[in-house]
Amino acid sequence: MARKAKQLTVARDPMRYLKARGAKWHYVRRVPAHFAHIDGRGTIQISLKTSSLDVAQLRRDSLERADELLWQGLSLEHPDNGSQARYQAAKARAIALGFEYKAVADLAEGGDTAEILRRISVAGNSSARDQDALLGGEELPALTVRRAMDTYLDEIGKDETRGMSPAQLANWRKVKLTAVDRFVEAVSNKPLLDITRADAIKFHGWWMRRIENEGVSGSTANRRFGDLRKLFREYTRYHALDIKNPFDGLSFSNPKALRLKVKPFDASFVEEKFLSAGAFKNLNREAKLILLTMIETGCRPSEICNLRPEQIHLDAPVPYLEIIYRPDRKVKTQNSVRDIPLVGVSLEAMKLAPKGFPRYADKETNFSAAVMKHLKDRKLLPSKHHRAYSLRHTYEKRMLEAGFDDEFRRRILGHDTDRPEYGDGGALSWRRDKMLKIALRYDPSILA
Repeated sequence: MARKAKQLTVARDPMRYLKARGAKWHYVRRVPAHFAHIDGRGTIQISLKTSSLDVAQLRRDSLERADELLWQGLSLEHPDNGSQARYQAAKARAIALGFEYKAVADLAEGGDTAEILRRISVAGNSSARDQDALLGGEELPALTVRRAMDTYLDEIGKDETRGMSPAQLANWRKVKLTAVDRFVEAVSNKPLLDITRADAIKFHGWWMRRIENEGVSGSTANRRFGDLRKLFREYTRYHALDIKNPFDGLSFSNPKALRLKVKPFDASFVEEKFLSAGAFKNLNREAKLILLTMIETGCRPSEICNLRPEQIHLDAPVPYLEIIYRPDRKVKTQNSVRDIPLVGVSLEAMKLAPKGFPRYADKETNFSAAVMKHLKDRKLLPSKHHRAYSLRHTYEKRMLEAGFDDEFRRRILGHDTDRPEYGDGGALSWRRDKMLKIALRYDPSILA
């Protein structure tokens, strides 16, 4: 088997494009040959107006980024790309020159006279592009809803994706793009900032008809409608635009009685159907062990699918699973971070998977699909309201019926406790002893 080649990282020259002239540093760079036909500047020479190397490097970085954005935009065929790139380049150039980028209208309406004079003074000895950056010559491009969402996904909303796994990131993007697809279908792919209240009401009516005629839930409609509301809010916030959000104040009721509720199994049903010989015949080994681990922990399927070896503590005095923050995967909520003792069939299942479940790592949807097919084929779902996830609800029910207090149940399941957190939720041995009281009987052959 061929070894994977190591990737080499080449350090960038910290003095690139910097040239000292007298006491001051300058940004000096030739336009790359493959951009010469669209950028006629030849050699770019800009005074960084500082004798400090540290400051010069920071300003060089901004100008370097500005030029690369400009070339990227000019080289793309779509006019939106070019205008957006020029606008971003102007913002970067303004920062490099020591100013915040402001549109010409903003400077005219609310600009400080002394600041405007400083901008004019610097612009007098600068290139045309630097003059545009200093005096607000590049207008914010009128991006369509689709293009605005692309900008949100790639730039504005980048902070939301920190810690997401590849699958989480792909799903996040898919959901946002689906919301835009629905808006385009209901209204049009018009410029985002041209969306009116009438457009928002039309979109609201489109979703309302789907709720009434197709059985779409109010929750689903609220989420997708909310994605457009958030796009408009974050886009205008990012560009410091004072524009009323046309989507504000519009939503859909989601009566509890109409929600598709996931029901728990009865404990006796789990013992008779899930923990008896042959229950998981023909289900792949990892999926079976994940299901068995859910039974006595109440964990979310995604939490078990994505366990790493260092989160599985089988040799501890009290064996337990550790649900933690990870830089490569977001946990659902802050309260999801917890330690869960292993007892009964779940302990035995994890002994057979001390390194986790590589088949389903970052692929919990594949797990759900495989398990749901098996449960349907084996007629192990008592109603349309039962799912594999019902095992988590079942554990909550079992704890409730055993008289476990509300806070204990919340901590085991990783739910919000509705109060400041004090302590660690009790010693692992104490938690284990309580959980042992409700552990279900099982046929050892199901582990084979």
